[in-house]
Amino acid sequence: MLNLIKTAVVNFISDEEGASAIEYALIAAMVAIALVAFVDPINTAITAIFTQIQGALT
Repeated sequence: MLNLIKTAVVNFISDEEGASAIEYALIAAMVAIALVAFVDPINTAITAIFTQIQGALT
């Protein structure tokens, strides 16, 4: 019985499948943080560009 538990623990520690999922989750979190950080400045710049275009057309 003890040998079976030891084998299960060793298999769990050596399994790297979960590591990939964690890495992808961390990458997704970093992308989300970057989007939140840059959405407002990009929105302001795009609004200014469209305002200039609107002014040039009228």
